[in-house]
Amino acid sequence: MRFPLRLSIDLGRYLLKKRWQGEEKFPLVLMLEPTHQCNLSCQGCGRIQEYRETLKQSLTLDECLQSVTECGAPVVTVTGGEPLLYPPVFELVQELLHLKKHVYLCTNAILLEKALPRLPRSGRLTLSIHLDGLAPTHDRLLGRPGLFAVTMKAITAAKRQGFRVCTNTTIYKDSNIPEIQALFAELTRLGIDGLLVSPAFNFPGVAPELFLSRDEIREKFTLLTANGNKYKFSSTPLYFSFLRGERHYDCSPWANPTRNPCGWRSPCYQLMDHHYPSFADLMSRTPWEQYGPGRDPRCAQCMMHSGFEPTVVRQLNWQDLWYLLRWNLSAP
Repeated sequence: MRFPLRLSIDLGRYLLKKRWQGEEKFPLVLMLEPTHQCNLSCQGCGRIQEYRETLKQSLTLDECLQSVTECGAPVVTVTGGEPLLYPPVFELVQELLHLKKHVYLCTNAILLEKALPRLPRSGRLTLSIHLDGLAPTHDRLLGRPGLFAVTMKAITAAKRQGFRVCTNTTIYKDSNIPEIQALFAELTRLGIDGLLVSPAFNFPGVAPELFLSRDEIREKFTLLTANGNKYKFSSTPLYFSFLRGERHYDCSPWANPTRNPCGWRSPCYQLMDHHYPSFADLMSRTPWEQYGPGRDPRCAQCMMHSGFEPTVVRQLNWQDLWYLLRWNLSAP
């Protein structure tokens, strides 16, 4: 299977409950950023631009757990910044697992190998590792030589120790698709558990020449996913159909809410217009109808998985559901 059985069951049960209750807008994944501190300055990162005045601020462990309870999403992605720089990160992961959340711990892998002995072995924990190309490309985008080798060594160690490991790859204008395919082939050889891939978002203050237009996204992802069953993608084939221009989906910006030291980020992981003090305020006070392609010019080229993959899940009909079930069971 591409996803753990427990995750599929819990997510399916959660969706059925929300539909039964008649809720139109609800979270699927909480993006929890306990700190914006990072040990890198990546070319495509918007966080170091947006939060330059508050980079040293962090959430307390109690604030993190309160936010998780307040939101109620079954999946929590612990991100940042670099979460392994957050002092109580190991306690945070343990507490999230105790709450029976499915946890994705996102990391650039610099500190990962040393951290492995302190991380719990659990079917609910996935290590999500940032990897944007083979060595020259990855090291250039992250701004430090040797990081690709460090990352591959950490992945090998994590797999050897029994962790579930996925990678997160961002596609930029100059991303070379044969190179990305070679990367995925190497990761497949290492026994990677999932490959998340998504086009980059044009963050303000970041060099605009890095980013793709929608037409360029369709072209690159048509090449990348021509043989979608060859690799163990975490992104669904329906989302890939959207990226290739074969389907239309509206954005669901509320489905992946972001909590960070400044508050609840509104409206989404990419755009920052306000920070609200509570999740309830985020949901009730954000003018959701003002955002998305065709409504906000900042959204014009966006096809990010965090906004559109939830729409795929929310709008499943029985035919698409059966298709995704077969896809989930047919992992290479």
